Amino acid sequence: MNSQPVAAPVSSGRETSVLIDAGSLTRCRHRLYLDTAYSSLQRREPENPGVRQRREGAQAHRENIREMFAGDLAGWVEIDAPDARTASERTLAACRRGAPWIWNAVLPAERGTGRRGRSEMLMLDPAGSGYIPIIVVNHKVTDPGRGAVTTPFGAWSPAVDESRKVRSQLRDQLRLAHLYRMLQFEGLASETVVGGAIGYRGDCILVHDLKAVFSEYDSRFADRLAIARGESYTVPSQVSECRSCSWWTDCQPQLAANRDVSLVASGMRAEVLRRSGVFTIDELAEWSGPEPEDWPFGSFDDAVAAATAWRADVPLLRRTENISVHRADVEVDVDMESYQEHGAYLWGTLLTEAGGPPAKYRGFVTWDPLPTVDEGRSFAEFWGWLMDTRADAAARGKTFAAYCYSRQAEDKWLLDSARRFGDVPGVPTEAEIREFIDSEQWVDIYQAVSDQFICPNGKGLKKIAPVAGFHWRDDEAGGEASMGWYRDAVGYDAQPDLSQRQRLLVYNEDDVQATKVLREWMSDRAEIDIPTMASLRVG
Repeated sequence: MNSQPVAAPVSSGRETSVLIDAGSLTRCRHRLYLDTAYSSLQRREPENPGVRQRREGAQAHRENIREMFAGDLAGWVEIDAPDARTASERTLAACRRGAPWIWNAVLPAERGTGRRGRSEMLMLDPAGSGYIPIIVVNHKVTDPGRGAVTTPFGAWSPAVDESRKVRSQLRDQLRLAHLYRMLQFEGLASETVVGGAIGYRGDCILVHDLKAVFSEYDSRFADRLAIARGESYTVPSQVSECRSCSWWTDCQPQLAANRDVSLVASGMRAEVLRRSGVFTIDELAEWSGPEPEDWPFGSFDDAVAAATAWRADVPLLRRTENISVHRADVEVDVDMESYQEHGAYLWGTLLTEAGGPPAKYRGFVTWDPLPTVDEGRSFAEFWGWLMDTRADAAARGKTFAAYCYSRQAEDKWLLDSARRFGDVPGVPTEAEIREFIDSEQWVDIYQAVSDQFICPNGKGLKKIAPVAGFHWRDDEAGGEASMGWYRDAVGYDAQPDLSQRQRLLVYNEDDVQATKVLREWMSDRAEIDIPTMASLRVG
């Protein structure tokens, strides 16, 4: 990775009061405009609960990493200052002294270029002069595999890792490029053009080659700075970020009034459609001819069908005449609740048997704050109960199936729990988990919905289950809200709130009930309630 420094673009020399950080490079362009043009209004908006939870989680993770490093590294310097300007002055002073490790580094605001930024750590390059930026993030930066370049803590020795592969996180690479450019501006950048990221597990430093991302970074930075300065025009467009954005209540009515195409084909798909001259849902519904050459992902025909359904005010469309769902004599609906990357604290189940008693909910839970070894105990109890139920059905000559909605999360925590708690009595091996989840007895209703319906308003359980007639008892029920309930339930910030524990159990029970109602509706009434694309066109 050693190479000559990559030159930074020359500044225009224009002084500006507008400064942007690396976070602006991956956020919505229109949001950046609103945040800068109407910042006084934004400050009066309450913080989104989900955003607050992620911010607090990231802060706690950074503190854990700081405590781990501070006691082990010689020459450790921490920047503590009452304001950004003083912090940047102290950071520069530490750099000029050649401090080997600088924590909570704040680089001077660049009025000419428009940059501002801070790095959890700056490390003096052992191979020469200059500093390498290292960031601490509260998400995974690697996955099991091989090919990532990592280095252990305390000894900078980047090498190909035989046990880890890179998990793509463009936001991390762009932030490191941003910090490297700021170090360049001060004449403090290492000639080794790399940056480091410490992820959620905090077990190594992932080393990024920044040369590979500078072109993308420089282009994005120029674009976002022009927006922040009011030199570039933006319009609302629906992206995934909208779910937690305080400006959504302003943007959504505009998009609906304009019948904007991003309401049915969001993100990059909307950008491609606009380049093809399609700006409204009506124009997409009336599309004829081949799909755009640069269509990014998903079925283009589905996007056209979703536009047709939205225009007809139809919540779903059947892809085929017949709807089918794998059914069994003994059925168990499963829903898991986790907290960030700390673990899965609740496995909820709903047992139903044909001709048997009413469906019965049972939750397997630990209320010890995650991370905790007690998670292994609750997982072992859940797995043991599930396998006993499966075996009992087989012994009685009954068929068995377990259902979830979007198996990705459940599969992840099933496998991860087997890896982490293998020494806990009752916890299965990873091979036992794989045997089950690869069998026809593990049924993903999300996949069944995706295969058989076109969903113009999204395929989340809380979008689809109401079509089947199910409604949650708690109006605030949702994944992000449950994060706050969980913190209160286990007492992260105060004494445990027992009412929030009950709230989480009700929320989890409703999720498994929703899955049951949805799959039964698919078996019994969906063909009657939901039109096909062909019938909608005829009508």
